[in-house]
Formats: sequence, C-alpha cells, structure tokens
Amino acid sequence: MAKIETRSHLPLTKKCTPQYSSCRKLKTQYWRGSVPRAVLSRVARRRWVPSIGAEITAWREDISDRERWGKRTGLGWYTNFREVRGRTLSIEYSLRKLLVSFVAALAAFPSAAFSAESVTGVRWVGSWAASQQLVEPRNSLDVADLRDSTLRQIVHVSIGGEELRLRLSNRFGTMPLHLTSVHLARPVGVGSNRIDPASDKPLTFSGSPEVTIPARADYLSDPVSFVLAPLSDVAITLHLDTAPAEQTGHPGSRTTSFFVHGDQVSSPEFSGEKTVEHWYFIAGIDVLAPSQARALVVLGDSITDGHGATTNGNDRWTDVLARRLESEPRTKQLAVLNHGVGGNRLLTDGIGPNALSRFDHDVLTQPGVRYLIVLEGVNDLGMLGRTGEVSREQHDELVRGVRGAYEQMTARAHTQGIEVIGATIMPFVGSAFYHPGAAGEADRQTINTWIRTPGHFDGVIDFDKIVRDPAHPDRLLPTFDSGDHLHPSPAGYAAMANGIPLSLFSSAEPAPELAITFDDLPAHGPLPAGETRQAVISKLIAALRDAHLPPTYGFVNALRIQEQPGDRAVLEAWRSAGNPLGNHSWSHMDLNRHALAEFEQDVTQDEPVLSQLMTDGDWHWFRYPFLSEGDTPEKKAGFRGFLREHGYKIAAVTMSFADYLWNEPYARCQTKGDRAAEENLESSYLAAASQSIDYSRSLSRSLYGRDIPYVLLMHVGAFDAQMLPRLLELYRSRGFQFVTLPQAEGDAFYLGDTDLDLPVGPDTLEQMMNARQMPLPARTDFASQLASLCR
Repeated sequence: MAKIETRSHLPLTKKCTPQYSSCRKLKTQYWRGSVPRAVLSRVARRRWVPSIGAEITAWREDISDRERWGKRTGLGWYTNFREVRGRTLSIEYSLRKLLVSFVAALAAFPSAAFSAESVTGVRWVGSWAASQQLVEPRNSLDVADLRDSTLRQIVHVSIGGEELRLRLSNRFGTMPLHLTSVHLARPVGVGSNRIDPASDKPLTFSGSPEVTIPARADYLSDPVSFVLAPLSDVAITLHLDTAPAEQTGHPGSRTTSFFVHGDQVSSPEFSGEKTVEHWYFIAGIDVLAPSQARALVVLGDSITDGHGATTNGNDRWTDVLARRLESEPRTKQLAVLNHGVGGNRLLTDGIGPNALSRFDHDVLTQPGVRYLIVLEGVNDLGMLGRTGEVSREQHDELVRGVRGAYEQMTARAHTQGIEVIGATIMPFVGSAFYHPGAAGEADRQTINTWIRTPGHFDGVIDFDKIVRDPAHPDRLLPTFDSGDHLHPSPAGYAAMANGIPLSLFSSAEPAPELAITFDDLPAHGPLPAGETRQAVISKLIAALRDAHLPPTYGFVNALRIQEQPGDRAVLEAWRSAGNPLGNHSWSHMDLNRHALAEFEQDVTQDEPVLSQLMTDGDWHWFRYPFLSEGDTPEKKAGFRGFLREHGYKIAAVTMSFADYLWNEPYARCQTKGDRAAEENLESSYLAAASQSIDYSRSLSRSLYGRDIPYVLLMHVGAFDAQMLPRLLELYRSRGFQFVTLPQAEGDAFYLGDTDLDLPVGPDTLEQMMNARQMPLPARTDFASQLASLCR
C-alpha cells in the first residue's frame, strides 16, 4: 500500500532520531503530559528497531486526526484504530502484523522496556482447546488410512478474533510427526466436510508451509489473519505423508472428522471420505484478543468431555456456558477451554494421564487463563469399589488423596494468579459400570462437604445440588440422566451450565501484578530480645517460598557487613534461596544531603560484594536510599548519567505502606510482653497495606485507566518477617499475581527507570499525578498511631 501523505505528527517524528535533540524534547513533553504516549512509543520503537520503527511510522501516519490516537495515557490508539474513517481490515491487520513482528524483534534488545501487551493493547488467549492423550487402539486410525492422507477436523471456538494461531501436538509420539501442509477454513453446514473456499488459509511454521513436530512436543503455527466469529466453527485440514507409530489426540470429540487419501487440504469438499468421531494432533486455537480478554479452563472427566451430548451439537455443559458468557457484556471476553478427558482420575492414570500430571499442560500453559473450574473425582470414587468393597482405611485414604489433589491444584494455580472454582461431585448411584455402595456415597458426601467449606476454593459450583433428584439425592434427576445414571443428558448439561453464577467471574479483568522487593539487607531496624538477623531472613525466605513467589530482589547496604561480618550469612542465605540482590549504596547515603561525587563513590563501593554474591546474576538494579533522587535537577540528571554509564536500571517504587514504621514499636512491645499492643500492631499493619493497595490502584487507574504492574517496597525487619505470610495472603486475596521486578518494569510506565537515555521526568505515580495537576487521595497517618505504643 502506498504511504499516505504526512500528517500532524510527522514533522516531529522525522526530526526525532537519536542524534537530534528534538527527540529528547519530544520525550520531555510526554513526561510533562503534553504528548500522547502513542507518539512517544513510536519514537522509542524507531530508535530501538529502525527498520520496523520506520514501517510502523508509515502506517500510523495514515491517521488524519490527533484525537484518533486514543487517550494520552496507555496505548489507546490501538483499540480506537478501527474507528478511523475509511480504513479497511487489511490495513488493521497489516499494522497488527507489524507490531507482532516488532515485539518479537524487541525481545532481542534488553534495554527495550515494552511488553507485547503494553505495546499492542492485545494478548493471546485460548479460544478452543482439547486435552491430549495417547490414543488407545480402539480409537486410533488405521496406519493405511493415515499414510498420505488428508484429515479435516471441525472445532467450535468460544471467543472470536481476527488473528489466530493453531497449536498442534505430538505429545505422546515417540518419533517426529511430519505434516506437509495445514489449512484453516470456515465449514459449510453441520456434520459436513464442505468448506467455504474463499475462507481457506494456509498456515506457516517459521515461514514454512510444512512442519516437523518433535516427539513429545507441541507446536504453534505462525499467526494468521482469519476473521473468527465468537461461537463459530473452524475446519482444520492437515496432510500427513507418513503415518506415525503413535497417535496423539482426543478421542472424545463429539464431532465428526473426515479423512481421504492424497493432499486435498484446499479441496472445497471431499469425495469418498471416511469419518470418525475423534480429533488427532490438534490441541488448541488461540486468538489475538483485547487485553481484558481471559480464559476459563475446565479440568474434568467424561462429564466435562461431554459423554451423552449430541454429536456435532455442541451441547456439552461447557458449550452452553460459553454461550451464556458471550451473551453478557461483562463476560463476553471470557473464553472457555474444555479440558475434559473421558475416564480421567485425579490420582491414577486411566485412559489418559491423571489430572495432576496433565495440570501444567492443560491449565498453567494455556494462554490468558484467569479461572479454573475443577470437576474431577467421580472416577476415583467409582474405581475404588468397582470390583468389590474395600476397607474403611482405603476409603479414608482415597478421600485424603482427593482433597490433597485439590489443594495441589489450587496452590499451583495461585502461583499464576488463577482463581480456582471447585465443583461438587454429582451423584452416580445406579451406575451399571461402577455400582457404588453406601461407603462410596459417604465418601462423595464427605468430599462435597469439604469442597463447599469456605477457604478451600476461591469459589464453588454446586453441581450436585443442581442435578440430583430431591427425592433420591444419591441419584441424578431422571430428566437430567443420559440413561447410564452417571452422565447427564443434554438437558442435564444445560441445567449445569445455566446453574453457574456468573458472579464467579466478576473479576474477568486482568489480575493486577505485584513485584515485591526488600530494602536494607542485611539488616533493618531494632530486633526484639533474643531475635537474630539470621532468624529474620530465614522467616522471610520461608514465607516467600511457601507462597511460591518468584525470585525476589533484596537491596544491599554492604557497610553493615563490614560493621557486623556475621551478617554476610544473611545475604548468602538470601542468595541460596534463589533470590537476587541489587545495589542500595554502601552506607544508605541520602543523595539529597550529599555531593554527587560522594554519592557515586558510595554506590561504587557496594559493587564488589554484589558481584561476589551474584556471580553471573543481574545485580545492576539500583534503589535510591530514602527514595531521594537528588535535590536539584542537575544532581538528579547527573546521577542518572552515572547509572546509565554503569549499566544500571532503577528499581522503582509504586506501592509502599512504610512497613518499617512497625519494626521499632514491635521490638518495644515484645520487650514489655504487651500482647494486646502487638495485636494492635498486626491489625494496623494489614490495614496500612490494604490502604496502600487502594491508593496505588486509584492513582494508576486515574492516570491510565488500568493497573500498571506495581513494585512494592518492603524492609527486612523483624515485624515484617513475622507478618509476611499474612501480608502475602492479603495481596493474594485482593487478586494480585506475583511477578519479578524485571517483569513488572517491563511495562511502559517504567520506561524512564529502565532507559536512562530518557530525560529526567516524573517516575512515580504521585509525581505523574502532580505533573498532570490531579489531586491525590487522602491516606491515614499510621506513624502517629505507632509512636506512642509500648512506651
């Protein structure tokens, strides 16, 4: 497409190259709030990746109106791009493709502080998925049928999009799987192999039309432009030249697949085809969706897989739920990923891998997951007594095992910021396969009581209550029974989906992210009698480990090791736990009170200890003592130049509740043995932390309409160590997902801290509010409350 004539921003951007001062001037204007972030990000991209930046500039000069670029804060130009008059889908897709290419290229430049989502305003989210297993012989395709064959398979997506990628799988193969071509198209008609030829799109893999998937591996296609409506069908057609020895797939497709000999991937309709109701080698479809889009994974057995549903009817309970979610504006961007496997158990392999062993593949690695529903356990219960009654001890052991599996799943999901919703096990008395007795029914009731008990899951769906017969609560209601007294009918599946409170998904917006950091290692504040620095750091490390936090930066003042050589063991323990260290200056010097040269020397003096302890780790993160960045513009700019020359990035602070204030009164109250005062300290500490959450989030949302990833400042004090488990639980209960400091500062907000070529400007939320003349909300003064305690 020809480049459009220059519009209002081109004079600025044409001059804005690294060698011209006008580039810095433009950036300075941004920090003062007078230039849209979109303009700045264009400049930054052009400098970091010139060829891609030039292309992006050319596309974006095709916008005639400054207001069309969206809000000054965030990257709203992307979501508003479609509104530009006279622009076509091909232009939109071309821009997105350039941005995706840019993000990939940017990954090679460590100094570039943009994440894909912050640059493009979109994210990859799973729209359809199927759990993979080694297909058993009775569900496998004959080797002769697979040799030189074309396989066309139909899947039903949840959320839509205009760009997607396909996930293929050879996860259970022991040899590489070679596909000569893979195509996508819109099918014509239900249960038919016919496709709309105009919609046929070939996929590529690193630019090639063919792909060889290694044994035990999955493989993503390159992104492709494909207009995919919500709740629509997609035909996936692939050609194999040779038949694999082992077939990876999903037998419980409830959907007709078609196969013929020869390479017919683009054929509008097969002739003489064979059919089967299974899927092979396809594991998921991801769509490029708005940043607020998320996915709901359902981990289950044949009830989730849809045994008893109608072939090609898409009437599993997960299908009905997807339709409900799409019909509600608040949840229409929530995808549903069905990861049910027929015969699946929590604890033991069956037809497919047990639920715990497939948890990482089927839950944690799915793109964009925010929620998990667990409906598992009926097969564990049924198999225990299937061939005869067993001892009470074996029943008790099974119940403990099921609860332990639930707890494992919840803990592992929480590390990824995923909310876990437990579903009660439905009745199955009368099942001719399991013929459960009174002991098995008692186990089901015990497990369901545990599921319903608050605190075990983040939410509960009481499927047992929805589908049971009130007159015979150990049985399915006849209307909802498929006939085998174990699996629901389509009416039962509809009742299950319609009985789910959509309020469970009220937090469908992205989970806020939090990077926790600790200052003043190896020591901060007074210690209670009998406490040691080693004990303090051990408590902190244990709390971080038990909460499954990612590596957590601690910032060092190494003078204290010189004064107390034994405190070096504190830093060694921190490093042994996998936590990195950063520079906090040698003596905790205040830049505002010292000359620049003296401060630079103090920072340099800290480096030998860091380099010795960190070896090959990245210790070039600097945290200002007292958060003092210089009392004059010249001093502030001068020290930023020092940091840039020495390869540092600034460890920003965007959330704090002055946690250090509690350490001194805690030592006093411990000495006096005043337990009532200590309880006062505990409640006020958590109240201050909670208030700081509300405060920082209100600033971020006022400025940007979103949550930036927050960086929390804490200290290695004795009371901090005492309270950290409860504090982490508070953040988790408020929906936070824990990330590393580099992950948090990969957001565009922190660009001024990670790219020190930028001019000095506001770099905290408060400074940004002041720069834009926006009022700050009030905060409680906890310091005055603490000063008099235990005096």
